[in-house]
Amino acid sequence: MSARVAAVDCGTNSIRLLIAEPAAEPAAGLLDVCRQMRVVRLGEGVDRTGRLSDQAIERTRLALLDYAALISEAGASRVRMVATSASRDASNAGQFRDMVERALGVQPEVISGLAEAELSFMGAVAGLPGAPDPLLVADIGGGSTELVLGSPGSATGSASKVIAAHSMDVGCVRMTERHLHADPPTQAEVTATLADLAGALTAAQRDVPLTSAAAFVGVAGTVTTIAALALDLAAYDPLAIHGAVISYQQVAELTERLLAMTRQQRAALAVMHPGRVDVIGGGALVLRTVMEFAHADQVIASEHDILDGIALSLR
Repeated sequence: MSARVAAVDCGTNSIRLLIAEPAAEPAAGLLDVCRQMRVVRLGEGVDRTGRLSDQAIERTRLALLDYAALISEAGASRVRMVATSASRDASNAGQFRDMVERALGVQPEVISGLAEAELSFMGAVAGLPGAPDPLLVADIGGGSTELVLGSPGSATGSASKVIAAHSMDVGCVRMTERHLHADPPTQAEVTATLADLAGALTAAQRDVPLTSAAAFVGVAGTVTTIAALALDLAAYDPLAIHGAVISYQQVAELTERLLAMTRQQRAALAVMHPGRVDVIGGGALVLRTVMEFAHADQVIASEHDILDGIALSLR
């Protein structure tokens, strides 16, 4: 039987695939065989309607058919698909699950916010050997943001451990759809977003002591895009982004810059994925506000996240 595994992460904004195999040294974890991402915007309108649209389900189905072909070609023996915020909230989640089983051959696991947080932490710390302890990880998705405080483990083999976690219904898509409608957003829209975020983070603090971490790590597309902009990259470069340390001042300045831009201006940025153009302002506000509540003067950007955690769970 092949030792290769396939992980699929279906979030509110994007659906991603990782096919991986064990490294020669067990302590080195998994090696990438293939990584893919498609922006399908599964959660489009869910915050307003409470259901997944037929168009969003169809976009996701087409991506899954491509992923199924790649998984078959790579010979992965175990496949796990995790579906997060949008499919957790939708009234027609059953229709979505049936579609996934037909397209991919496995049932999606519509996991809780806590399970999502634990997988995000596992994936993030696996990609950051020697990280400080304790570590606060923020996974800023399209529909939700997971905040996880935990121990990254050690080089001697102790496993990573989650100390506290909280999932909140704020993300780049949800904040944009709720508040940021003008092009560029008005000050009133930004103020409404900040009030929403402050309420969510005040509640999060009851579960997670945000200010007690030795370091702050951000994962997922909002953070890596902000890092790429802060590094002034000519093109998106995962190797340059992974592990990059971005100051709060840089995050704050980029947030203001992005919110002042039109959609056309954001689309012209060299590192901007087309699927993030309309939601990056909302995501930047989430990142900046989390850093303020955590008293974090810098963020470590990680290219490893829940997708890696899903793959590691299959070892």
